[in-house]
Amino acid sequence: MRKPLAAAFCALAIAGAGAAPATAAEAAPTGVGKVADTGAVTSAVSDVVTSAAETVSGITNPSAKGVNFAGTVALSNCSGSVVRMPDSEADDPALVMTNGHCLESGFPGPGEVQVDKASSRTFSLLNASGSRVATLRAAKLAYATMTDTDVAFYQLTTSYAKIKSSYGISPLTLNDAHPVAGTAISIPSGYWKRIYSCDIDGFAPTLKEGDWTWKDSVRYTSACNTIGGTSGSPVVDQASGKVVAINNTGNEDGERCTVNNPCEVDESGNVTVRKGINYAQETYQIPSCFGIDNKLDLSASGCTLPKP
Repeated sequence: MRKPLAAAFCALAIAGAGAAPATAAEAAPTGVGKVADTGAVTSAVSDVVTSAAETVSGITNPSAKGVNFAGTVALSNCSGSVVRMPDSEADDPALVMTNGHCLESGFPGPGEVQVDKASSRTFSLLNASGSRVATLRAAKLAYATMTDTDVAFYQLTTSYAKIKSSYGISPLTLNDAHPVAGTAISIPSGYWKRIYSCDIDGFAPTLKEGDWTWKDSVRYTSACNTIGGTSGSPVVDQASGKVVAINNTGNEDGERCTVNNPCEVDESGNVTVRKGINYAQETYQIPSCFGIDNKLDLSASGCTLPKP
């Protein structure tokens, strides 16, 4: 996963960009992910990355080459987004999606699934240009895991309709179809206020990093050189504006299957290491797991998320 932001910042300042799950640190966890260690890094952000205004000047709608920051959020240690399922209603409790390795409590262990946990975590809601327009608060952690995938959903204390009426921000919609190789994508990081753009290069049947394994992961082309703090960013199809995956890791040093150095394993067990290449976890299967009022139902037909 993306390394803690303190380390990521040093790498960015010295070398340009690393890989591994992409978070930013709340309690400065070490290991998996593109996490960020906030503190001293925050004041330097504007000097290190392209400003949001420069990145998306004049863009208002997510269309081809028009993906912006509207609906994304910044966590204390990661990125994320306010998301809806294809069938979500305006008055449903809003959901924030980020990585499982971005939890304030630290990384879930292999096989661990957390459901309906108390949380009052806050999220900085961004507008199209990347300016913070509100602070959103969690009512609970609805779901989190790092098994088979790397995802967490926080249920907020407010609805999509209230967010829209108060701040003019609409949620991003999760696509319920499997992503396609060659698709042009953008990855807006709420933490860094930076957008990465590239294509889906292909898929890894199994992606292994340290003690964790993920299934059918998205592999980017090399242009998406995501760094620490980008963990949890939505991966957006440039043509439809819908979310097809969630950014989570990359191979930093060319090592084989170690933390911050995931490896691909094919159906025959052959291992491939791609130094400098980054990955995401697909989200098309998630809408089946949320029903009326955005209520999580892991027993629903078509829901393949791991169960506790």
